[in-house]
Amino acid sequence: MAGAGAVALGLCMGGAAMAQGTAYVSSEKDQALTMIDLATLTVKGTIPTCKRGRHIQMTPEHMIMVACTDSNAADVIDPATGKSVRRIPLGDEPEAFDISPDGKTIYVSNEDEGATSFVDAATGKVVKSVKVGKEPEGVKVSADGKTLYVTSEVASLVHVIDVATAKVVKNVKVGKRPRRLAFTPDGKELWVTNELDASVSVIDTASQSVIATVNFEVKGARAEDITPVGIQISQDGKRAFVALGRANHVAFVDVAQRKVTNLVLVGKRAWNLTLDKAEARLYVVNGLSDDVTVVDVAGAKPLKSIPVGRVPYGLVVVE
Repeated sequence: MAGAGAVALGLCMGGAAMAQGTAYVSSEKDQALTMIDLATLTVKGTIPTCKRGRHIQMTPEHMIMVACTDSNAADVIDPATGKSVRRIPLGDEPEAFDISPDGKTIYVSNEDEGATSFVDAATGKVVKSVKVGKEPEGVKVSADGKTLYVTSEVASLVHVIDVATAKVVKNVKVGKRPRRLAFTPDGKELWVTNELDASVSVIDTASQSVIATVNFEVKGARAEDITPVGIQISQDGKRAFVALGRANHVAFVDVAQRKVTNLVLVGKRAWNLTLDKAEARLYVVNGLSDDVTVVDVAGAKPLKSIPVGRVPYGLVVVE
């Protein structure tokens, strides 16, 4: 009977093979990460962490790192034990970060300081600081580790920073209030979400200039409520997935055609999103409905909403 039940669940969940592992969800109002079992799509527990957990990602050493804005630090958690192994100072009000390919440097946006900090991952010391536009947020380093991109929400710019010299080499004008960034797999394009423009700007990384804009429309939603933030591009580079914020949808975008192919209804204020390894499921973090919507990618339809912590922010998948 157990085997039959598993088959039934697989069919119910869209026919895709079920992932094995855990999704970890950060929360702005709870000092804990919520753990979701990927096979059963149920909450299996929480892990204590620091205050106001926000951006979260895996390190090159396969540890979970979460930026805690009110603790001015990152918490590093070992998924094998579910315990914190160390705290790393990140400066004042850290919101988003990225990690150098060699894992030695953490690049942090410090919103109140209007700066991007280069933090030594081993010592926790700030080794360099780069002044950027007001309210920096999104941070993304190139695959070769040579170029860093940082969004400024107030200036509506993407700052292009040479890592070796820690200097801004170009400012790229994008839409209003740019938030997050994603590279195409070949590194030739950088896609930037514009929260107050209902759009994504596509930057050519050779010329460091905008070459296209993808605009979003959702039937029944006002333009000002289409507020894209989270973005991920598939491993083959053919599709982008964009969380549309207060429009409560996720957009599937054909990367080559720059066109929206599907809109999927999820929870309230779709904030950030993550694909599983097989790219069969998309996990969407909804900040105002305190849940995660699991989306069947092939069918472009929601499968289940899972209640998590208060004001969830980000999510990583460990398989």
